[in-house]
Amino acid sequence: MAKTIVTVATTGAWPTKENNPAIPLTPKEIAEDVYECWQAGAAIAHLHMRDAEGKGTMSADLFAETVGLIREKCDIALNLTTSGDLNATDDTRIEHLVRLRPELASYDAGTMNWMHQTIFLNHPAFLERLGRTMTELDILPEIEIFDGGMIYNALHYIKQGVLKAPGYYQLVLGAAGGMAATVENLVFLKSLLPAEANWSALGIGARHLPILFATIALGGNVRVGLEDNVYYAKGRLAKSNAEMVERAVRLVHEADREHASPDDAREILGLRHP
Repeated sequence: MAKTIVTVATTGAWPTKENNPAIPLTPKEIAEDVYECWQAGAAIAHLHMRDAEGKGTMSADLFAETVGLIREKCDIALNLTTSGDLNATDDTRIEHLVRLRPELASYDAGTMNWMHQTIFLNHPAFLERLGRTMTELDILPEIEIFDGGMIYNALHYIKQGVLKAPGYYQLVLGAAGGMAATVENLVFLKSLLPAEANWSALGIGARHLPILFATIALGGNVRVGLEDNVYYAKGRLAKSNAEMVERAVRLVHEADREHASPDDAREILGLRHP
């Protein structure tokens, strides 16, 4: 039976406990949350860090503390963000990768207007440096795609040898400044991917469920979690990240697929074991 990878994005850089009290912010909270999501069936955890004020940070020390706490609890595959703070330098966006060598890390494949307020900058020189660093460290880039042009950027870097073919893609739909979270846009983005590529998708906010349903129907992997959507249903906040994972696992099973274990995900994506 085919297996579907469920990734949980627990925290993000923006949601606060005012948005949803279940958002984990400290290393201890994040580690306990990830453990509960692993128990619920998540194979990969996508991690962001928050500082003492609850703001997004690329602190390598906080990443190291959190990763250490998670590794004491479970074998979930870890995907560390490289874009947890829009004011971070190129060096601080990479430092934690060199220090911790996670199995995966995010690779945002282009620059975009962000939330109609600022610029999410991913300069070509940084993308080349990031891609080559990840290759040297045997870290799989999860190529984040916010619009169609970013797929063509990724294909360029594959052709240049900066990224390895065919790539692992995360289709991110619904971010203000990127493509809207519609099923039509999901199908379009999928059509641009290399045929042999592994891929996953998510819908931000109110369009979370349609993208989740459609991704499973199309045979993709899925990402859920409070980073992307603080509501479980219209008017009802999610009780936890684990609740979101449990629903995704149920839907995968209803589609006559199995949810992947962490080791399944490592085999599917070609990850080294930590």
